[in-house]
Amino acid sequence: MIVRIMGEGQVRLADSHLTELNKLDDELLAEMENGDGPAFRRTLQALLTRVRDLGEPLPDDSLEPSELILPSPDATLEEVRDFLSDDGLIPG
Repeated sequence: MIVRIMGEGQVRLADSHLTELNKLDDELLAEMENGDGPAFRRTLQALLTRVRDLGEPLPDDSLEPSELILPSPDATLEEVRDFLSDDGLIPG
């Protein structure tokens, strides 16, 4: 799966990592629903860090279609709401 982090670039991520990432995504969704800004910020950072750690960066000039787009690390709670689907940021 190709994942884009807004403002950073793309990484290739094995589907086997989605279960772990979905746990963080569920936490993020709950924090957004509760309006817990500090917890939201920590969890968003943790989610993006895991994607970076688990993924293989693609070259900057690569134009692969992204299957998943994640917000930038400095995205606000309101901006992230715009990214959400019923499943959160990460499907599944």
